Amino acid sequence: MKHRRRLQPLDAMLSPRFGQVATFGRLPYTTDLTDVDVAFLGIPFDGGTSFRSGARMGPAGVRENSRLLRPYNMFVEVRPFDVFNVVDYGDVDVVPSSFARTCGAISARLGAVLDHHVIPLICGGDHSITLPVLRELRRLHGPINLIHFDSHFDFWDTYWGEEKYTHGTWLRRALEEGLLGKVAQAGIRGPQFGVEDLQFSTDHDILVETIRAFHIAGVDPVMERILARMPATEPLYVSWDIDVVDPAFAAATGTPEVGGLTSWQALESLRSLVGHRLVGLDVVEVAPVYDGPGATTSLLAANLLFEGLSVIARNAASGLAVW
Repeated sequence: MKHRRRLQPLDAMLSPRFGQVATFGRLPYTTDLTDVDVAFLGIPFDGGTSFRSGARMGPAGVRENSRLLRPYNMFVEVRPFDVFNVVDYGDVDVVPSSFARTCGAISARLGAVLDHHVIPLICGGDHSITLPVLRELRRLHGPINLIHFDSHFDFWDTYWGEEKYTHGTWLRRALEEGLLGKVAQAGIRGPQFGVEDLQFSTDHDILVETIRAFHIAGVDPVMERILARMPATEPLYVSWDIDVVDPAFAAATGTPEVGGLTSWQALESLRSLVGHRLVGLDVVEVAPVYDGPGATTSLLAANLLFEGLSVIARNAASGLAVW
C-alpha cells in the first residue's frame, strides 16, 4: 500500500505498554480517514441481550487488553501495520434504549468508513449490532458471504412475544432482508428449544459445523469444508460471538455454553482464512464485568481481531483484492 502519511502503533520500547490512553493495539485515535486502510470501530450496545447484560463495555475492555499486541504475526507471516495504515476510529454513539436509533447511528458511522474504502474491524456490543453492519456491507458489496462463529444459531423469529430485533434474531432478519449470500455456522452447541430449531438451517441452505466436528475432526478439515462453499474471490465477512469459545477460556459473556472451542482452536480457525477475501470482521458479546483478574476474555477478543487484521494484510500483500 502507498500512503502519503504513515500511521503506526506506539513503540513499546519507547512508551511502556501500561501508559497512555488505551486505544486498540495502541494505534492512533483519529476520525480523519485520509490514507487509512483499516479502522477499529467500537459499538457499545447491549440492548439486544436476552440474559446477562454487560457487552456495552466490550470495546473498552478489548482496547485495554490489546496493549500487548506486537507488530509481527509469526503464524500468518505478516507485519499488518506495515501493509496497512490502521487506526482506532472510536465508538458509535449508540442509544442504549433504542435499537432502531442505534441502527441509524451505526449506519452513519460505519457508512463513512466504508465510503472511504476502509476495512472495518468491529467490536461489540451484543450480536444484534451485526444486522445494521451487514446492511451497510450489502450497500457496498451486494449480498455478502458470512461465516458465523457462535454457540447459538441466532435465527429465532421473536423473543417475548413480538420482539424481532435481539442478539438471537439478527441472522434471520439478515436472511429475510437479502443481505447474505452463502452462510456457514461454526461451533454451534448447547441445548435447543426443539428439533425444529435445526430445520431452519436446512431450509435456508446454511452449512452448520457443530462443536463436535471441531473436537473430533479438528480445525483444518472443518474449516476446509466451510471455505469450500465460499469462493475465495467473493467478499467474505466473519461474525465472531465470543461465546463460541469455551467458558474456561472466555467466561465473560452474556450467554455462556460449555464445551466450546479452545483459544488455540479459535485463533487457528481465523488463520485458515488466508487466501479468502475477508472484507470485515466483528467480535461481539464480550462482557468484561464477568471476567476474572486476568481479563482473559477481552485479551482473547483483542487477539482474534489482530488475527483477522493479519489475514487481511497477508491477502493484500499477496495481491488478493480487498475491495
